[in-house]
Amino acid sequence: MREPAAGYGDGREQSATIPNETKTLVNMIFARFMAIYGHKFKSCFETEDELRIAKREWALSLRGYGERELVAAVNRCKETLAWTPTISEFLAILREIGGDFGLPSTRDAYVEACLHAQHPREHQWSHPAVYWAGRNTGWFELRSEDEEQVLPKFSYQYDVLCRRVRQGEELELPVLPAIENKQDSTTARFMLAFAEQHKLAPEYACDLLYYLTLPRGSKVRQRLRQQAQARADADGLALQLPDAPGPVV
Repeated sequence: MREPAAGYGDGREQSATIPNETKTLVNMIFARFMAIYGHKFKSCFETEDELRIAKREWALSLRGYGERELVAAVNRCKETLAWTPTISEFLAILREIGGDFGLPSTRDAYVEACLHAQHPREHQWSHPAVYWAGRNTGWFELRSEDEEQVLPKFSYQYDVLCRRVRQGEELELPVLPAIENKQDSTTARFMLAFAEQHKLAPEYACDLLYYLTLPRGSKVRQRLRQQAQARADADGLALQLPDAPGPVV
C-alpha cells in the first residue's frame, strides 16, 4: 500500500511544480529504502526539514517516470547497492535498465547536438528528443555560442522533451525527401528553388514544405500545411505557403 503524498510542504509553487503522482511515487521509494537499508537510510536525515527537502529534490528529478520503471530501479538498488543511492546513481540505474526510454543524459545529448549542429539531417540521432532539443535551441546557437550561454537553453528544451517521452509521447524525426538523390523530382527541385527565392536555409524550407511530399487532399497534408504556415508567420516571414509545387514567384 502506498503512503499518502505528504512531506513536501504546502507552498503553491511546490504543488504546481511536482505532480501528486510523482509525490506519491517518491514516498513509495523512500518507504522501500527505509525497509531495505534501515538505519543507514534513516541516518541520512537528522530533521523533518531535511527529509522534506530531500523528497522534493528526488521528486523534481523523477517527474515523468512511471511506477513500473521506479519499482524496477528500487529492486536493482536492493540487489546491487549496500547503501542508499544518490539521485544521480538512481537515475543512472534507470538508464541502465532501460527505464529512461533510451534517452541519453543531458550532457551526452548536448555534446551530440553540438557535434552535429552543422548538418543535423545527416546524423543518425541517438534519440529524436536530442534532435528536437537541438532544433528548438537553434543549430546556429549550438555552433556559435559558448557553452555557459547555450547549455542552459538546451537543457531546458531537452528536459521538456524528456518529460513528454516519459509520459508516453512518441517523438519522430522529420522525414524529408532525399534531395541529393532525386534531382529530377519536381517537389524536391521546387523546395530548393523556394529556399533560394526567399533566401531561406534549404533545411528550413524543406521543413516548412514537407507537407508537399504527402498525398494531395489528405487530412495529414492539410494539417501539416497549416502548422507550417503558422510557423512561418511566427518566424516573421511574409510567405503564403503553396498548396502544390509550382512556379516560384
